[in-house]
Amino acid sequence: MAGGVASILLGIALFGGLVWLQQPSMIFFPSARLVMTPEDWGLAYDDVTFSAEDGVSLHGWYVPRAGARKVVLFLHGNAGNISHRGESVRIFHDLGLDVFIFDYRGYGRSGGRPSEAGLYEDATAAWRQLTETRGIHGRNVVIFGRSLGGAVAARLASEVDPGAVIIESGFTSARDVARAVFPVVSRLSVVRFEFPAAASLAQVTAPVLVLHSRDDEIMPFELGERLYHAAREPKAFVELRGDHNAGFLMSQPGYGQALGQFLDRYLPEETQ
Repeated sequence: MAGGVASILLGIALFGGLVWLQQPSMIFFPSARLVMTPEDWGLAYDDVTFSAEDGVSLHGWYVPRAGARKVVLFLHGNAGNISHRGESVRIFHDLGLDVFIFDYRGYGRSGGRPSEAGLYEDATAAWRQLTETRGIHGRNVVIFGRSLGGAVAARLASEVDPGAVIIESGFTSARDVARAVFPVVSRLSVVRFEFPAAASLAQVTAPVLVLHSRDDEIMPFELGERLYHAAREPKAFVELRGDHNAGFLMSQPGYGQALGQFLDRYLPEETQ
């Protein structure tokens, strides 16, 4: 009997350890090959290479819009790379905004391997690329994060002073996602990532827009609501329709209109 219990406990420990080791591959799904460029989307762009503080080389695209009053710093989700975000770049471009979209370390043409700390460093480097290298006032930068990028956006916005923050299909923390999506596994293994988006967002003083779909099959709608409640005023919440990856497209034209109304309300003019 004792031996049987010991075997079960050993099995649980081994399973938990295996899950712990495999967590990076469960979080990050990078793709190295760029399948398109903004030119394929009919947009002019600058190819940008810059470095994170630890020396990792990062790659991105700066997509200008004539007469743009603001710039969107685009923090994408956990899969693919910047070449898979053409529809989103086009939406922001059509709203009259420049877009700076880049790949985290380990994604696309960026060097290194992805990690939570690394993604935070990469976002900071991208912010400095805009505010220091390009001389853009921080209040003219809108930090946008989708899915995992929402947690990175919240962290960055808690440390800098942007004009606004937009988080789409986000979550409150990695532990909350694990409890909601993998309840059994989360009890058997320690979650090695934090991504404390709600705690970070609670420190942000800029206007915040949270968008989430009830049909999201990956990030529960409840986590989007909790993320919104964690934010300070002024803030707004927009309910989307459709799944996690295509909800913003399925919610058109209302999606683009909601973004435009939020930006018009809180960022009416360029800051000098």
